[in-house]
Amino acid sequence: MTRAQPDPPPPRDRWTDAALAVLGLVLPVACVGCGAPDRALCRSCRAELDALPTCRRLVAGVRLDAAWSYEGLVRTLVLECKLRSRVDLAGPLAGRFGVLVRRALADHPEAVLLRVPPSRRGARRRGFDPVVLLLGRARLRRPRALVRVRAGGPGQRVAAGHGQKERTAVERVVATVGTLRATGVTGRDVVLVDDVVTTGVTMAEAIRAVRVAGGRVVRCVALAEVDAR
Repeated sequence: MTRAQPDPPPPRDRWTDAALAVLGLVLPVACVGCGAPDRALCRSCRAELDALPTCRRLVAGVRLDAAWSYEGLVRTLVLECKLRSRVDLAGPLAGRFGVLVRRALADHPEAVLLRVPPSRRGARRRGFDPVVLLLGRARLRRPRALVRVRAGGPGQRVAAGHGQKERTAVERVVATVGTLRATGVTGRDVVLVDDVVTTGVTMAEAIRAVRVAGGRVVRCVALAEVDAR
């Protein structure tokens, strides 16, 4: 995995700061990073977030660009957004994520933008798709989604468990292979997007599904990734 220095953040004008200050009087909030009042993410924590490096690694031979490493402040922001429906945190997360997606599409202008689908349980619990939310905030088009079909390959049995964390590495692979299907990508370049990439097993399955359907994954982009070292 390699890390690169991020692009400088876009400037924020005084009217934005004034509007946020007024909103803080009506709907009191505290910074999720440090607890400072009146901002979902204070100026100091926003600067800390913007200064963190981007990440890059390979998944199934395809370049993966991640806006951040999934740790510290980034992990807190992502969990607050996903688990507590803090959509007010989408803005700070969407900017850099959107830049990486735009770069991938600029490098491959005819590419299909394809979403690695969230788990059914997570989608039901949240009621929204974090990746679609972030792309919308970044003013990017809504991605198509891969289709979830089944757990495990033909004739495979997966050891019972409460989730991926309780499974061994082999069990995670077995539980994931054959679970996704791509359509409408024959002969097309594809940019895959996801929120958090951990082991890379799900992203690798998405790449496999696109290849089986006759497509070619030219880039993967994630909001955050867990250091694979």
